[in-house]
Amino acid sequence: MYEWNEMVQHMVEWVDANLSETKSLLKMSQQLGYSPYYCSKQFNQLTGMTLRDYIWTRRISRAALELRDTDERVLDIAVKYGFSSQEAFTRSFVKAFNVTPSVYQKAPRPIPLAIRLEVFSPYHYLIKERDKMSYVNVQPVEIKVELIPAHKFIGIWDVTVQNYGDFWSAGHDCDEICGTLESMSNFVLPGQLGQTAGWFYRNEQKGYLYGIPVALDYSGAIPAGMECREIPESEYLVFFHPPFDYLKDNSAVISKVEQVTWNFDPSGLGYKWDEEMKQDYQRHFAEGYGYAVLRPVRNI
Repeated sequence: MYEWNEMVQHMVEWVDANLSETKSLLKMSQQLGYSPYYCSKQFNQLTGMTLRDYIWTRRISRAALELRDTDERVLDIAVKYGFSSQEAFTRSFVKAFNVTPSVYQKAPRPIPLAIRLEVFSPYHYLIKERDKMSYVNVQPVEIKVELIPAHKFIGIWDVTVQNYGDFWSAGHDCDEICGTLESMSNFVLPGQLGQTAGWFYRNEQKGYLYGIPVALDYSGAIPAGMECREIPESEYLVFFHPPFDYLKDNSAVISKVEQVTWNFDPSGLGYKWDEEMKQDYQRHFAEGYGYAVLRPVRNI
């Protein structure tokens, strides 16, 4: 059922592995075993954009990261990513981000980077795998304490939704938000995973949030449509499951962690919940980190 999703995902991987190369569509199609026309047609049908446009957006975004993170000359980066001249690169960069490469390199600011497409993922198999849940390797939930220093959180707080899926269904543009936050990845608070979701509470109402934690002294630009809020230092109870097989165990792990999280009484550890002026965090990176929910606490 998802044969072409998987094939297009192979195209995405091929593109990302060759962004600074001049390999042709013909070369890619030969490796995949289909004609260039058929590859392009299926890519457009599944993603809504042409393969050529996707390559352009990914190249200009990768070039932007090199402008941000290296001291390479603008011309050298332009040539590296296949632009015929610095002028051609500048025109493309301004078209994509409304700022010239030289100005951006001197003073990086949030820009909407094009994130890597995902048209084939473990989600395609969750329904099928759900019937096998009696065989999953779900471990006991670990509970530990983590101190997170005072910091700022840049992102979106939506009081109308309470979970990840509903957040993106509520009109928030996933590509634009994630791409913009990716351009700010160099500001992520040390020790944190990067783009983070979670929950907040206002007037006894629970909402969902998405963004990045940054240092308390961050004074840079705030992307349009986002806010920046200060979050006080706090100890957090971390309800954690170690890395797991996403395809087999994702639903069971999330269910297990959250069942413990929302029903735990912290008084036995000498704490009480302290979420009124703070927020809960959600960490989800199955194979690399695992899954965790963090709830702020203070001493009784």
